[in-house]
Amino acid sequence: MNRLFGSKSTAPKPSLDDAISKIDTRVSSLDVKITQLNAELGTYQTKMSKMRDGPAKNSIKSKALSVLQRRKQYETQRDQLMNQSWNMEQANMTVDNLKNVMTTVDALKTTNQALKKQYGKIDIDKIEQLQDEMADLLEVGNEINESISRAYSVPDDVDEAELDAELEALGAEVEAGWGESNMESEGIPGFLQEELPSFIDGTKTEAPAVKEAAS
Repeated sequence: MNRLFGSKSTAPKPSLDDAISKIDTRVSSLDVKITQLNAELGTYQTKMSKMRDGPAKNSIKSKALSVLQRRKQYETQRDQLMNQSWNMEQANMTVDNLKNVMTTVDALKTTNQALKKQYGKIDIDKIEQLQDEMADLLEVGNEINESISRAYSVPDDVDEAELDAELEALGAEVEAGWGESNMESEGIPGFLQEELPSFIDGTKTEAPAVKEAAS
């Protein structure tokens, strides 16, 4: 049965990169052949330039025409293969771009799901309430600072003459009080006026004169 219908191939299918590589190898082979034909044409041209017209020159000319035809065929094949390679390269770039787009889309989906999950835990109303409370607290703090830093009012209409008079009166009162509390009564200090010891005479006595020693 396998001989009649064949068996299913298990070999991996060629990719665009493999196909492009094979075509590039074929193009390189054709370039080598075209280079060889150009060298052969150059040889024939050199020979014909040194020969006179005649059967020998016509024979070489016929060979040169045959080489030229083969070169044109090779060049046509090479151009076709290069066009195929270019088309496959464009297709390969398109596939790569699609892969990049799909990768980007998958990343965006994952990010979107993560953002929804995180933002779903946030209550906007609570955030607004928190902002309002913070604003109220800051306002109260500013009012407290203003109240604490407020200077006490001092009357500005104080006259210097009045101030001097007040100071002079206070000085007189201080001197009067000091004199009354520290004045001695009958030559005896105040703290000794109430009770005197028996050995102290309350009358004034004059200090005896000190005799000067004769020098």
